[in-house]
Amino acid sequence: MKEVVIISGKGGTGKTSIAGCFAALARNKVLADADVDAADLFILLEPSIRSRESFRGGHTAFIDIDACVECGECLELCRYDAISKDYVVDKVDCEGCGVCAHFCPTEAIEMQENICGEWFVSDTRYGPFVHAKLGIAEENSGMLVTIVRHNAKLIAEEKGLDLIIVDGPPGIGCPVISAVTGANLVFIVTEPTLPGLHDMQRVATLAKHFNIPAAACINKYDLNPEMSDKIRAYCEEGGVNLVGMIPYDTVVSKALVEKKIIVEYGNGAVADEIKRIWIALADILGVGN
Repeated sequence: MKEVVIISGKGGTGKTSIAGCFAALARNKVLADADVDAADLFILLEPSIRSRESFRGGHTAFIDIDACVECGECLELCRYDAISKDYVVDKVDCEGCGVCAHFCPTEAIEMQENICGEWFVSDTRYGPFVHAKLGIAEENSGMLVTIVRHNAKLIAEEKGLDLIIVDGPPGIGCPVISAVTGANLVFIVTEPTLPGLHDMQRVATLAKHFNIPAAACINKYDLNPEMSDKIRAYCEEGGVNLVGMIPYDTVVSKALVEKKIIVEYGNGAVADEIKRIWIALADILGVGN
């Protein structure tokens, strides 16, 4: 079983659109959206949810008013001012440290586990799909990413599928580390801008740190040929396999407006290049294309 994670140093590079194309082109695969803070691959895949589970992480203090004697101990100890004078805990301000519960003389405070979001197993026209939704302002996104990847692997093992395609989060933070650790290949989608180059360098360095082979493509490369040349030079020097250069075309926007995957929408330079890119990645991974 092989796993490719599609990432970018920043949002808006076209990562999810390309992941959707790979979903249409690849065979014998499980799909996963590990961008749990802002998951949107489901818009293109239009999944039918088969099962859903709550995601729990972290704790929030809860005060049993009947057991509370209003001694004020918790008010003094809470460094986050999360407890009001009428002994009600503000869930936003509470950091879940548990000091108030530990020192409460009447044991009136309980640390309750938070429900931070949901994760789903769905069916799509391209095969099984594992995805998730983290609640607004919730933490532990790295843990939820791990759950998504783990369940995608379980499905692949159960169904005898040989490939997992993961639409990863942008950036280089905890969710990205959770998404790429243990993967067989990181595929970086970048754009021909100075921030695009810098952010690509960051994610390429991250992949190198974890000893994961990296491949890349430049999306809309022809909007800034000079910067595309700089990115190409960096890839050659940094050991990143540049497997494609996708041209700019308004057909991409038209396809997205209709919630269509680009390679489904029709033939053209963009679709043809993405197909070539997938063939190259399948060859690197050693899976059928």
